[in-house]
Amino acid sequence: MDGQEHVDQSYRDSIGTIGKDGKRKWVFSIQPKGKYYNARSILTIFYLVLLFGLPFLKVNGHPMFLFNVLERKFILFGSIYWPQDLVIFGVAMITFILFIVLFTVAFGRLFCGWICPQTIFLEMIFRRIEYWIDGNPTQQMRLKNSSWTGEKIFKRTLKHFVFYLLSFIIANTFLSYIIGVDELFKIITDPVQEHKTGLLLIAIFSFAFYFVYTWFREQVCIIACPYGRLQGVMLDKNSIVVAYDYKRGEPRGKVRKGEDPASKGDCIDCGACVRVCPTAIDIRNGTQLECVNCTACIDACDDIMEKVNKPKGLIRYASENAISTGRAKGFTWRTKAYSVVLFILLGILTFLISSRENIESTVLRAPGLLFQKVDSTQYSNLYMLKTINKTYNPVKINLVVVEPSGATLKMVGDSTLIKPESKYDGQFFLFVPNAQMTGHKTKVVIDLYSEGRKIERLKTSFLGPIYP
Repeated sequence: MDGQEHVDQSYRDSIGTIGKDGKRKWVFSIQPKGKYYNARSILTIFYLVLLFGLPFLKVNGHPMFLFNVLERKFILFGSIYWPQDLVIFGVAMITFILFIVLFTVAFGRLFCGWICPQTIFLEMIFRRIEYWIDGNPTQQMRLKNSSWTGEKIFKRTLKHFVFYLLSFIIANTFLSYIIGVDELFKIITDPVQEHKTGLLLIAIFSFAFYFVYTWFREQVCIIACPYGRLQGVMLDKNSIVVAYDYKRGEPRGKVRKGEDPASKGDCIDCGACVRVCPTAIDIRNGTQLECVNCTACIDACDDIMEKVNKPKGLIRYASENAISTGRAKGFTWRTKAYSVVLFILLGILTFLISSRENIESTVLRAPGLLFQKVDSTQYSNLYMLKTINKTYNPVKINLVVVEPSGATLKMVGDSTLIKPESKYDGQFFLFVPNAQMTGHKTKVVIDLYSEGRKIERLKTSFLGPIYP
């Protein structure tokens, strides 16, 4: 961090979870306690209720949210979206990415510490279970290094059973967002031979979560998460992060008897912030890649400051500029620029969603076929009609020719009823009088109606002879 000449920069050569021999160093962090940890606990309860409850919420018997990548069907707030809505998805994705950039520029990795499922499940659920079964960090280290006694076998068996059971529940929950709770219940309750693929997916998902929360743990945030890697690009000196006030804290150390209290900063170098960190970093070294802004170090430091009768906030949410200059710069030119672009994208996205029709059609002339002469007064072309019904109800469509005048249309087959959430592939002949043809190609306009309401205007061309 700029302005911290006292800090030994050699910490940047490695990460806290890798030892000098290159092997993994297991993190045994102390369970936090304090106002931020309490706030995260309350948020976790709300988050878990929302996460496990959303798959069961339905609108008119259909899921409120569904992300069925297998069938390329997505339901958001009860509305179905298909691959034909790719433009909406594209704009929504760009908007979401820009929101992440703007949020990170302003507030750092606040999402990682407070909202990210990885952090919530690991720190607020799995680690708590570990504290309950294995004990505090000292007891955990002692248990890890001890021989396989009856106590260790019992605790290890119990912990891994509970971990896998939770992983199984989480896997089923995430799978319900993909295939829906009704299909999930069928997979679980029906005979095994009827849903071999579904049961295999559940087993794979369960093992993946079990592996992450049992062994990989904080390495997800340090190694695998792309957002963590990008924070170094997106953060600047005005970003609000969990930061150590080195102006106030240095030089660190306890005041010895006979020493001038003014010769030392407020940091007594107790190491509480390090012992409580789930990614094994020293926040006093400055903003680091491994920091997920979980605020555990803030609670630990505030507790120490209270005990030594010093002001809280030695470690707090702040920007580098706020600490180095004492002045916080709020709405910078970067945040202004991102905000303007984000506002424009939100406007475009709102327009696309509000103007989106539940029925979408495409008309193309049948490939490989030219015009046909019906009689001396008119010619015909064969067309392919593809219609998507994005609703939960059957829809009957009707085509009306607008241009050229005098043209008539005849469907191939009698039924134009489209089943719910399905695609209709139909054909029709268009007959155009010779007098209405404008050359080799004639403009054709057809209105699509459903239940007496015009849904869409379709445009194509009619192919005829050069001299009809």
